Amino acid sequence: MDKKTLVLGASLKANRYSNFAIHKLVTHGHEVAAVGLKKGEVAGIKIETDINNAENIDTITLYLNPLRQQPYYDNIIQLNPRRVIFNPGTENPEFYQKLKAANIEVEIACTLVLLSTDQY
Repeated sequence: MDKKTLVLGASLKANRYSNFAIHKLVTHGHEVAAVGLKKGEVAGIKIETDINNAENIDTITLYLNPLRQQPYYDNIIQLNPRRVIFNPGTENPEFYQKLKAANIEVEIACTLVLLSTDQY
């Protein structure tokens, strides 16, 4: 089974990094799920508004500031991804501790850079 990536904080706006990330993940052949404030579609991927429908998630890449992440803490831990990527502007030491306690890898990086340099 493919390793699925969940883009959390997905935006329909073409100038947003989360939008770029969806396009780039799709281009690189990754299976993608997306959760954002508004339903819609980006690069053929449906953006959902409810994280509870996500399943078989390997990686969650965050595009929410630390305050906006708080309501998702439990959902993310329940999804039990292998890793959570904190993109620039999403750094959150409080959440790192919770994830590490749940044996979830914390990666402080930029998804776009990881994809561009084949480190994803």
